[in-house]
Amino acid sequence: MKEATKRKTFNKICKDIKDIKIQGARNIAKKALYAYNLIPTKSSMNKLLKLRSTEPMLMNVLNKAEDESYEKIYAHFNEAQKKINKAVYDLIEHDDVIYTHCHSTNVTHALIYAKKKGKNFEVYNTETRPLFQGRKTAKELKKAGIKVTMFIDSAMDIALSRKQKTRTVSKIMVGADALLKKGVINKVGSGMLAKLAKINKVPLYIIADSWKYSPKHIKIEERDFDEVWEKMPKNSNIKIRNPAFELIPRKRIKGIITDLGLMTYKKFLKEVKKV
Repeated sequence: MKEATKRKTFNKICKDIKDIKIQGARNIAKKALYAYNLIPTKSSMNKLLKLRSTEPMLMNVLNKAEDESYEKIYAHFNEAQKKINKAVYDLIEHDDVIYTHCHSTNVTHALIYAKKKGKNFEVYNTETRPLFQGRKTAKELKKAGIKVTMFIDSAMDIALSRKQKTRTVSKIMVGADALLKKGVINKVGSGMLAKLAKINKVPLYIIADSWKYSPKHIKIEERDFDEVWEKMPKNSNIKIRNPAFELIPRKRIKGIITDLGLMTYKKFLKEVKKV
């Protein structure tokens, strides 16, 4: 590939990551790794690291890229997913109703694997405003033959309530953008979901690659207002807050499934430090 083509491809990947055309922590990390492999310089590294502040996996992968081969790092994604798939398969029971929020490659791939291996279950999910990532989840699961019921975000309590007319949610499975000592950072709405899970006595599980762990503080990304209201009235006194993520405290997490297996969050924090 010519240098000019490499630069053009690199810049396109950077823009797509920044504009969330590339979604999901794993997909972002894989594309960033590819971009860095095209132009493996310190400048490229710094530019890629600044694209998304709430993505430790992006940071971990790029840091590994300085010492490990592209092939070895890339192979981890599939190997980790296979281990996650098996653990999720073992956790799912006959006729489960699984609730999920936003879009997670680790979650959707694991659910599709479980379906292909004969598990009978259905999924409730959110539309996930303002960018509607839940639609991507619904499409992927539907294509795999999984029954999906989508709820608007503000109907989250209704979806989890045991008094609703539809079937009762038995498990919640969500992904993660960052795994921290104090809990998990995931798409905004996840903190509310965790509180409702406790109220409705529904176990909440985190499904994520262990490479999303960070021992450091992670900045919560807040995105532009035009994602929420593109043609907002000019010269108005309206202010829009658009936080992209929020914390799920570790005390609200029943268990976490990573490539290290299914365990409590407390045990995960001990095990991930050994890797």
